[in-house]
Amino acid sequence: MRKLIIATLVLLLPTAGFAAGGHVKLEKANIDLHDQASLQRGAKYFVNYCMACHSLSHMRYSRMAEDLGIDDKALRENLLFGDAEPGDMMTNSMRPADGEAWFGTAVPDLTLATRWRNPDWVYTYLKSYYADPSRPYGVNNVIFPLVGMPHVLGDLQGIQEPILDASHDASNPVVTGVKLTQPGTLSPDEYDTMVRDITAFLTYAGEPSKLERHRLGIYVLLFLGLLFILAYALKKEYWKDVH
Repeated sequence: MRKLIIATLVLLLPTAGFAAGGHVKLEKANIDLHDQASLQRGAKYFVNYCMACHSLSHMRYSRMAEDLGIDDKALRENLLFGDAEPGDMMTNSMRPADGEAWFGTAVPDLTLATRWRNPDWVYTYLKSYYADPSRPYGVNNVIFPLVGMPHVLGDLQGIQEPILDASHDASNPVVTGVKLTQPGTLSPDEYDTMVRDITAFLTYAGEPSKLERHRLGIYVLLFLGLLFILAYALKKEYWKDVH
């Protein structure tokens, strides 16, 4: 029983409201999977900024285009590069060995990123980079300390500095947040919207049929409710003369 309780708590950790170390509260992503325009923008941002390193190996371009309302012309002109075709999986040419050499670890596939972590974690992560000269790429992350990934959206967000808390140990202060010290090409609100769009798209990619599953679930529950009424009425009819 003790092992079962511990295992349950471990499974619940990724959905907790605080990031690693408990110092930073995750921000609400507030994504809307019904907002097709947001998902389309997220697909564009992902392909242009993220896909050079990260793949979505369980998603086809054609499935994404159909679900998000992207016509074939727009797909080919804006989201397909090189010799990629609509029926191909959304993969890239980066070899795992190259990822390990450049970033210290194999670059993960992001198909299930928001299911493994959750949308709030991904949204907060993309907003939590800060300047750290001690790191190979000059940046660190509040909720993913010693992150190997460079801040590919840094020019858009700008430069952030860490907010330190030395109240417990002055020799080893804890990073509790970030503050923008040098604006990027996007305003903070524009950058937040961009990150929210990317998070929404990754959430869609992790379970493309989620909205359809929810829609069908309503009909299933209505059917079961009607079936219950009929079954109850039938039970009363059969048992009305039994004493």
